[in-house]
Amino acid sequence: MGQAEHDAIMAREFQQRLEKKVRELELSQLEYWKAQLDPLLVARPEGVAALQSQIRKVADKMANRIQMLKKGA
Repeated sequence: MGQAEHDAIMAREFQQRLEKKVRELELSQLEYWKAQLDPLLVARPEGVAALQSQIRKVADKMANRIQMLKKGA
């Protein structure tokens, strides 16, 4: 096996590990935000204003997280 073949194999392995990690992180994020939204599905808000308030809280959490990630990027 030549150096080029070895490098190609290493690159493929690295790409596979990276893709697996990205999928795991995405799954983790989706599970977190689903857990944030699930209570809204079972809640019986007293009106549209109460539901909007709950949705706004989740949206604010998302916005704050986005800002923190952008600052770290």
